[in-house]
Amino acid sequence: MLPNPRITRPQMGVLSLILAVAVALIGMADAQAASAQGATAEQASSAAVTVRKHVRRHVMHPKGKLQKKKALPVRRPRHVASNRMVRGTRIHADFAAAGMRAKRQIEAVKRPGMDERPVRLADAEVPAVGDPVALRSGSALVIDDKTNEVLLSKNASDVRPIASLTKLMTAAVVLDAHVPMDQMIEITSDDIDTLKWSSSRLRPGMKLSREELLKLALMSSENRAAHALARTTYPGGIDAFMQAMNRKAQQLGMTRTRYIDPTGLSPQNESTAHDLALLVKAVYAYPLIREFSTHQKSTVDVGNRELQYRNTDHLIFNRGWDILLQKTGYINEAGHCLVLNAVVQGRNVIVVLLDAWGKYSHFADAERIRTWMETTGRVMLSRTDAIPADASARLVRTSLSE
Repeated sequence: MLPNPRITRPQMGVLSLILAVAVALIGMADAQAASAQGATAEQASSAAVTVRKHVRRHVMHPKGKLQKKKALPVRRPRHVASNRMVRGTRIHADFAAAGMRAKRQIEAVKRPGMDERPVRLADAEVPAVGDPVALRSGSALVIDDKTNEVLLSKNASDVRPIASLTKLMTAAVVLDAHVPMDQMIEITSDDIDTLKWSSSRLRPGMKLSREELLKLALMSSENRAAHALARTTYPGGIDAFMQAMNRKAQQLGMTRTRYIDPTGLSPQNESTAHDLALLVKAVYAYPLIREFSTHQKSTVDVGNRELQYRNTDHLIFNRGWDILLQKTGYINEAGHCLVLNAVVQGRNVIVVLLDAWGKYSHFADAERIRTWMETTGRVMLSRTDAIPADASARLVRTSLSE
């Protein structure tokens, strides 16, 4: 259509300039939208709306005059969210996509029967077949202390490093020697750990009674205390003490157990959950082991100052537990370990947990076992593998079904 002859040249120039600017802005908006692949849809839409509003304000009057017109309200497309909801940048879009992928991966590894708590890498593994408690420990055993019935078993015959669970046998051998418990013993450089270089607040030259050393070894898993006990119990020193430890293990029927050092720092100190249940059952007969292993806190006078010690077992501080005897253990090769003799549902049970990955996984496994027994009301749990029948082991094989 030919332009209206009544329009002057300046007016035509202004109109042409406006149209050129509008075309340029629309082109730039389209190019940005294509390069961002939809991430900047809101910005492009906003630019286009601005241009159209500018053009719509300048319309031709029937008499040939330019007249401004009120811009109609522009509706934002439904697929474009407000700035408060969508940041409109590629970075946030990438984070959203990554989050969706992570959510799909987590849902893919979940299995029926697992709880709905946040899943970690260690929890994503499929629990052992037939394991109703979904334990995180590599080996586990739960038996009735009085009837010797096996309530739950998981890899109970696997030989594993046992870390500071060793100190239960160390304490038993010390008490079997009937040495004076009030005798003062000096910490020496021989008691310093040169294998793991573990820390200790017992410095060479400090003197403590044998009873105080025994308490620290059982309650706080003090390595120098355990080594000093072993070094001073027999005239033959450490060698004679280690022979006594292995001899007592054989007497208790712990046929797959070996002790190399009295502290448990050596990964060559090995045993099975089955053998350790026999040990827990045997050392329960020692009143000092029961008392010291369940002691919450202790203050030790080392001459010029006092040292405060706490129990390494967090369950001791939990009022929901009635623990009669316990010991914890940890080295890298053994993972986190725990043995208990506790009252659950009115019955004494022995719990052995080995090779748990995660700082608190062994405590969580003990809680799972107790909760299972309390909430299900079952007399027994199911087991996941068979325990070898051994007359000397005194553990009764039971027939359990779900």
